[in-house]
This record gives sequence, C-alpha cells and structure tokens, in this order.
Amino acid sequence: MKRILIACGALLVSATALADECSSASTQTALNECTAAQYQAADKKLNDTYATVLKRAPDAQKALLKTAQQKWVALRDADCALMSSGSAGGSIQPMINSQCMADKTVERTAWLESLLHCDEGDISCPLPPAN
Repeated sequence: MKRILIACGALLVSATALADECSSASTQTALNECTAAQYQAADKKLNDTYATVLKRAPDAQKALLKTAQQKWVALRDADCALMSSGSAGGSIQPMINSQCMADKTVERTAWLESLLHCDEGDISCPLPPAN
C-alpha cells in the first residue's frame, strides 16, 4: 500500500510540473519543442531510476526486470503511436506523442521508484529492502 501511495504522489506532482512548463509556449512549434524536452527529461529520470533498481535487484530478478522493461518500452511506444494517430500529418502530432511518452514515462518511473521502498517482509516486492 505504501508503494502505491508513493507512486501516486510522484505521478501527481510530475504531471502538474509537466503542464506548467509549457504554459508560456505561444506557437505550435514551441509547444512541440517543450513537450519533446519534457519527454527527454522524463526519460533521463526513468533511465537513472531503472539503473538504480537494476543494481539493487537480486541476480534472479535482473533478467526478468530487463525483459519487463523492454516489453514496457514497446507497449509505451505502441500506445503513444495510437494516441497520436488521430492527428497524423498535423503539426500537433509531435506534441500529442511527446505528451503521451512523457506521461507514461513518469508513471513507469514512479512505479520503479516504488520498488525501491519495499518494506521488510513484503513478498509482493521483488527487491530487498534498502539497507
């Protein structure tokens, strides 16, 4: 339960921050650039968090974690391609795609971060508690 609350809190804070950053953009090009930068920042945080989780994972879970992450990336990319397909060919499509990628990446980061806060004895968590 604690992990779910941490993940939800991080998601809410991140989503608000993402929306605020582009509020001063006044052209579609500026919005596209801003949302692309947001996605890049979210992706960097995801990669850093993933590396931390991977280091902490027992050997038995490392291969499973790598497979799960690869499959999640494919799912995220497919979901966002679908979400932005309604604006295919339009100048807004890159923004829609970047927003989707950023949102899903922030969600995944929050979930991975929740794995770093497992309580002793939580058998639903694949990582050992922090020392």
